[in-house]
Amino acid sequence: MRRRLIPFLSALLSIVFLSGCATSHYTYREPSYEGKVGRGTVLNEYGIDPATEDEILALDPDRITEKEIKDTLSHAPAPRIMNIHGGIYPVHLAMKSFSLFLIGMGYPEAKIRNPKDGSYSYSCYESSEKLAGIIAWYYEKEGMSPMVVGHSQGGIQAVKVLHELAGSFGTSVPVWNPLTDSSEERYSIIDPLTGEERPVVGGVEVSYASAVGAGGLTRFLPNQWSMIAKLRKIPDSVEEFTGFYMGLDLLGGDLMGFSSVNSYEPNGTATVRNVRLPAGYSHVFVPVTKQLAESQEIKDWINDYVPTDEPELNVTFQSSSANILWAADVWHSVKKHWCLEAQRLIRSKRAMENPH
Repeated sequence: MRRRLIPFLSALLSIVFLSGCATSHYTYREPSYEGKVGRGTVLNEYGIDPATEDEILALDPDRITEKEIKDTLSHAPAPRIMNIHGGIYPVHLAMKSFSLFLIGMGYPEAKIRNPKDGSYSYSCYESSEKLAGIIAWYYEKEGMSPMVVGHSQGGIQAVKVLHELAGSFGTSVPVWNPLTDSSEERYSIIDPLTGEERPVVGGVEVSYASAVGAGGLTRFLPNQWSMIAKLRKIPDSVEEFTGFYMGLDLLGGDLMGFSSVNSYEPNGTATVRNVRLPAGYSHVFVPVTKQLAESQEIKDWINDYVPTDEPELNVTFQSSSANILWAADVWHSVKKHWCLEAQRLIRSKRAMENPH
């Protein structure tokens, strides 16, 4: 067992050394986290000239090019992304690689990293109630519905967070401040766009969520027992959800990932997609994607990617394209909901400025 573990740990640790430093250009001024939230609080915090607002509103969320990200979308605010890694140390380094991929593709680094300690992802062992409370806090302070991406046990935890927001485990969830890492001992927020009070449970949504390799043997671990019957049921607390599974996945696939029991379905109005990745995609290493953003030809292919339920790669690149199908599908959804949330913010601002 130890002999098999050493190469595994060495490969994961190499991610750290290969990651290097990543930067992203982001002109949006962070909102003030102090003071009372009311109608228009967030809308008054950011400044985008009307011409740029028009360009953002004209974007097609399903077809965002790299040029549009650099020239237009990068000037808009962006939703918070909460990545949740699996539980075997040091698998969190794989999720760090994915975070660096997002940054390399043009997503604002400040909207991925934990503002308290700078980490790139949350642990699957974090309380799902706490994570749901953080999502509520972010929406109240930033006015944009966050996104959640989970891997392995982190994928189960991502769905668990959705159930927390939907009230599957209780009628109330406290707002949790990620800066102080403490509960604010309140169970509702003020919508920063409308000024209306909204409960965390039933009143806060995630714009996009996804899970990869969530199931199999990992669903029977003690910390996930409450999700055995709920994992494949996606509640209304998310606008769009994508579940990824792959054949030969003993750790995260039900019946080795070859059966329809791996499919997710909505228990309400959420849009749910199921994507089958090629058999042989590594359960452990599927989030290792930072290297993809280092090749322009691969970035071009990813930005042109059109989502499908059974993606295939029919081209050959000069550099490694490992895990490209998962990365391309998630990136398509991330930039889509970045655009949609920015457009919603702009429309809300204009409606407030011109009520008639």
